[in-house]
Amino acid sequence: MPVNKSELIDQVAEKAGLSKADAGRALDAVIDAVTAALKRGDAVNLVGFGSFSVKARAARTGLNPRTKEAIQIPASNNPAFKAGKALKDAVN
Repeated sequence: MPVNKSELIDQVAEKAGLSKADAGRALDAVIDAVTAALKRGDAVNLVGFGSFSVKARAARTGLNPRTKEAIQIPASNNPAFKAGKALKDAVN
């Protein structure tokens, strides 16, 4: 079963000895900092956990499934996450 944001905040608050409000602000700050770094094109490396980066995807020709007509799909930047060794070991 997936963990939602409020459940994650509860766990952070319990483990760090913070109030839920402080844990929520801390989690929001981390998410905002990672997002800002990725927007600038920087990578975020959290040793043992993993790394966040931006992958460029080239423009390409696709196919409209309804009309079978060729369409142009524009280039885009997509966020990517690569798990670190410690995270992989913890999960396995």
